[in-house]
Amino acid sequence: MPFNRFNRNVRSLKRYRQVLSVLFKYGFGHIIEQLNIDYYIQLGKRAVTFGATSRDLQRLPHGARFRLALEELGPTFIKLGQLLSTRPDLVPEDIINELKKLQDHLPPVPLEEVQAQIHSELGYPAEDLFALFEMMPLATASMAQVHRATLKDGTEVVCKVRRPGIEAVIMTDLDIMMGLAYLANKHLPGADMYDPVGLVKEFRRSIQRELDFSREGRTIDRFRKNFEDDETIRIPTVYWDYTGHTVLTMEYVSGIKISNFDELTRGGHDLKLIARRGANSFLKQVFQFGLFHADPHPGNLHILEDDVICIFDFGMVGRLDDELKIHLTELLLAILHRDADQIITQLLYSGDLNDESSRKNLRHDLAEFIDDYYDTLLQDIKVGKLLFDFIQILSHYQIKFPPNLMLLSRSLIAMEGIGRQLDPHFNMVEQLRPFAEEIVKKRYSPGNMTKDIAGTIREYHALGKSLPKDIKEFINRINRNQFKIDLEHRGLERLVTDLEKSTNRISFSMVIAALIIGSSVVMQIDKGPSLMGFPVIGLFGYSVAGFLGFGLAIAILRSGRL
Repeated sequence: MPFNRFNRNVRSLKRYRQVLSVLFKYGFGHIIEQLNIDYYIQLGKRAVTFGATSRDLQRLPHGARFRLALEELGPTFIKLGQLLSTRPDLVPEDIINELKKLQDHLPPVPLEEVQAQIHSELGYPAEDLFALFEMMPLATASMAQVHRATLKDGTEVVCKVRRPGIEAVIMTDLDIMMGLAYLANKHLPGADMYDPVGLVKEFRRSIQRELDFSREGRTIDRFRKNFEDDETIRIPTVYWDYTGHTVLTMEYVSGIKISNFDELTRGGHDLKLIARRGANSFLKQVFQFGLFHADPHPGNLHILEDDVICIFDFGMVGRLDDELKIHLTELLLAILHRDADQIITQLLYSGDLNDESSRKNLRHDLAEFIDDYYDTLLQDIKVGKLLFDFIQILSHYQIKFPPNLMLLSRSLIAMEGIGRQLDPHFNMVEQLRPFAEEIVKKRYSPGNMTKDIAGTIREYHALGKSLPKDIKEFINRINRNQFKIDLEHRGLERLVTDLEKSTNRISFSMVIAALIIGSSVVMQIDKGPSLMGFPVIGLFGYSVAGFLGFGLAIAILRSGRL
């Protein structure tokens, strides 16, 4: 039973009820009903059906109600919404636009609790570690808040501290999400296409990484190493003696926010140069290092002297392995060269498209997509939006792309937007082309071709060695009548439950009918004790039948199915 995955303590049940009531409040009760939740838990219908969606909420669009529900449910669900906002292959565009508005700011944690968290994590009181620790936080969010501080040697730092108790809340919510995902997979038609269980598992890995600040510290160190020879990019230093799982202490760097164009101009900064450097640094992350900053909004990019760009907040990063980088590069080049056949070839090679009719329809849609960009000058093409539109077409054909590709498209859109604001003539295509051509050049270099051929030969050699053994085992299983095919019936539990309910009600009705008929017969017999001239046994039978019938009627009305 999927719900044995839930933590069965009182807190989980209370939180579970709260989640369901919020979903009902915002008009998603029909989905809860489809999940057949009352079959799995002993809360009863009354636990999940109280309250109705107000008229004001009913007037709101579907996406707005979904966003408000996530905000009311708190940090974990807000983070889930932020993940879904990067998945145009799963979520319609109107809902994605709403999810981008999600706010995860919460009131600050009292300074005493922050200092207690530092003491618990680092083993020393905050006053022994810092010469100064500012009371008011620089920023607050759902999972952490940031304070300025000064080390004993006078070094200015920022200290990111996880909210006390947030991990327990998140773990409880993840249990609930996983239970709902298993139910959705079993009971919602077509849910397997979206893989809700896989989505929650992906989200669980992501948020567990985000909870561990020491992991973020190691990521910052990797970025520092990647850009150690690049004088145009600055990555803050992590102070490991003041860092742990719940506390991250970094160098304080003061600069001008990249979106503060007036101040940048007054400071004599070259906006066009900043645009090129920002794009170049991001494309390096993607195509050279395979590790990129996945949340490059203006608050995370500051400009220092000599137009140096300082990058902050590495809680959300994306990764591309070598194979995905090659596929992405060849796809982008095929799109920019307006070659629909090459795009199809790449999709076929990756094994995502095999139905002939789907292939023809996809080729037609891709040709129209390319035509939309055909008359557009290269300098006017927005690569991020182009990739985003391309992914939406593929999602229509249920072609799944790695989540990191969705993060990349969103990050590209953000970087291009910043670049065009800094320089109206900014051209991401020209920035992208050298990186893409270099990857293709390396891909088809004699050394890499030899390596690929050697790897293919090894794979075929291993296949040739194992194939006779596998065929022999297959034949032996057939000869021993041990060859089995497992069939999985999905969604039958609800049918079985409904049949059991119907059978019980019919049996109950027959008992009631028998009592009424039997009591009517007894009433005709003038024997035994009587009350007001009527046989007591007959009156008793009528009473029992009436009581049972009333209970049956209440149960049917509560079920909502007359």
